[in-house]
Amino acid sequence: MSLKKDNFNNLDKKIMNFAINIAENNKYLTGTNPSVGCVIVKKNSISSFATTNHGGRPHAENIALSKNIDNRGTTLYSTLEPCSHHGLTPPCTNTIIKNMVKKVYYSVEDKDLRTFNKTKRILKSKNIIVKSGLQKRNVYNLYKEYNFIRSNNAPYIIGKIASSSNLYILRNNSPITNEHSRSVSHLLRSQNHAILTSYKTINTDNPKLNCRLNGLEKFSPVVVVVDKNLKIKVNSFVIKNSKKTKLIIFHSSTNILKIKLLRKLGVKLIYQKNENNMHLNLKKITQNLYSLNIHRILVESGRSLMTSFLNEKLLNEFYFFKSDKMISNKHKINISSLVKRIKKNYKNKKKINTYLGNDTLTHYY
Repeated sequence: MSLKKDNFNNLDKKIMNFAINIAENNKYLTGTNPSVGCVIVKKNSISSFATTNHGGRPHAENIALSKNIDNRGTTLYSTLEPCSHHGLTPPCTNTIIKNMVKKVYYSVEDKDLRTFNKTKRILKSKNIIVKSGLQKRNVYNLYKEYNFIRSNNAPYIIGKIASSSNLYILRNNSPITNEHSRSVSHLLRSQNHAILTSYKTINTDNPKLNCRLNGLEKFSPVVVVVDKNLKIKVNSFVIKNSKKTKLIIFHSSTNILKIKLLRKLGVKLIYQKNENNMHLNLKKITQNLYSLNIHRILVESGRSLMTSFLNEKLLNEFYFFKSDKMISNKHKINISSLVKRIKKNYKNKKKINTYLGNDTLTHYY
């Protein structure tokens, strides 16, 4: 694909915008690694491009360079500072140097302290021209979650709940929202490493908590259940499928028989000391999940657990689905107080009505 070089700066911006676009398309599919877009330009033409592989490896720079027979004298554009540390794979800087790339332009620094601001020094020592900051404003949303995770050594957590138009949840275990809203919910599940709920939700609704969108089934999240006293029903869907889909239960129970049974069924149990005799420490739970390389968490739960997450300000964003259906209040749960808490916790909100029929979706952030 030939590119006319009318203005060098404008050309650089166009190429980097292309790299950002392909990285955006691959976002949430790269495990704990960020989605990176990389473009190789030789003699004013794009010779190759790539994104980070599904699961996080190989990195975009390595894939893009491997597509060309000769990379000497090329310019490499990357949405993120190329890595300079040895992880599970060699650093991208080694590959760049080996391929005799002439120039490297990247948008923003990598918040991973193993690489942060080190790439320029390494590449410049090999007489490679390096510039950063290209289209850095356009790349903000691409790395918003990743930067939070790396800067805070904590997971990025999103809350999600759906209600009737009169703010009730539960509807005889049948869906409150329409199929369009449920598809968005499944998309959110595919974008997170884990989905967290309470045993009450499991016992009441018996949800599957997986992603059932065509092509994204393999990106279903790990299921995490907060169950202080191990009251979860062993005939629930998530228990029956715990050997296929990873299930983690946080508890403080000493019920040896239930513990042995759940372990036999393939459940990973994590004991947490009950500090206040009320509920388990949610911040410690999320930190524990972070240590297990679970960096993005979707909380789908009932009023009680969700309120606790909101009160402790552990949710970075919130998605509130609202149906146009009215349901009676008999044996149902009203969440008007929870909605007030959501509005109080977030400075910004955005209505998302596209393709949701009569349902509404408000994104708080």
